[in-house]
Amino acid sequence: MKPSIAAKLAQLGDRLDEVSTLLSSEEATRDMDTFRKLNRERSELEPVVGLYHAWQSCEADIATALEMAEDPEMREFADAEVKEGRARLEQIEIDLQKQLLPKDPNDDRNVFLEVRAGTGGDEAALFAGDLFRMYVRFAERRRWQVEIISESVGEKGGYKEVIARIIGQGAYSVLKFESGVHRVQRVPATETQGRVHTSACTIAILPEADEVSDVVLNPADLRIDTFRASGAGGQHINKTDSAVRVTHLPTGTVVECQDGRSQHKNKAQALAVLAARIKNKQEHEAHSKQAAERKSLVGSGDRSERIRTYNFPQGRVTDHRINLTLYKMDHIMDGDISELTDALMAEHQAEQLAALADEN
Repeated sequence: MKPSIAAKLAQLGDRLDEVSTLLSSEEATRDMDTFRKLNRERSELEPVVGLYHAWQSCEADIATALEMAEDPEMREFADAEVKEGRARLEQIEIDLQKQLLPKDPNDDRNVFLEVRAGTGGDEAALFAGDLFRMYVRFAERRRWQVEIISESVGEKGGYKEVIARIIGQGAYSVLKFESGVHRVQRVPATETQGRVHTSACTIAILPEADEVSDVVLNPADLRIDTFRASGAGGQHINKTDSAVRVTHLPTGTVVECQDGRSQHKNKAQALAVLAARIKNKQEHEAHSKQAAERKSLVGSGDRSERIRTYNFPQGRVTDHRINLTLYKMDHIMDGDISELTDALMAEHQAEQLAALADEN
């Protein structure tokens, strides 16, 4: 291990001791914001410091085994211990490198999932419905909550657009690479001659903004309109102007919310989506300055190119960014997308490790 890394790990160990002392003091809960921040910091420090202690222990074990190897009667046993210890040490160092990679500050946030039908007319709307169900099923598998914020239903089913909030620990870290154009190749239900059509949908994954610190919405920059929600009617038909449309005048960003029956709730939801979109736009502009250094669309959220193709006749799903093809269409459309999300996260991590090696 490089001395600079060892020094940094030692500092992190000292900081963990300091944070633990602060949390155990009688005054720890007087300021709950500070208390929560310290708890979060401790949970982030504990894994890396634990690995560092394991590395130190492994180093000590290897040193002891090398001393034992000087005794001819113990040499065979000691050599085996050294070999095993060095293999374990190598794995710990890899794990430590991963822990030291720069963290995305949004990783633990909830997300807004936006699914929009693109080229392909009715078939694109039907596929948007299939994709939305896929993500809902994936969220259910993770025991995350899903709240529909707004929806515009297609004429023959599916969605022209649907926006939902997904609530779950680490939701953004898992789903952030899903942003992009998703293409489908299949025979539409409306196709009488059995021809395969190609359609597309756009997925956007936006981290939920922190109301307090992330985005400040000036009331003077907002135009808020209310209107009667559209729907199928029946006993719950909306007889009041509860639907809300918020327009951010400086950027022209418009968000509508009509899912809830309360105008107050719809306004709050619309403002939350608006804040997330503005935050995403600000971060995208900042990241675009470094775009020339990136060779992959992984994590960029760039929706100008297709990122994934779902070919139903062949039963395959291909992610073009990492050249991964899976022949398990039914499982994937039922929400079993962990193999895809894990592979994308691993690829991103590999890029970070390569960049870290270049810096050192």
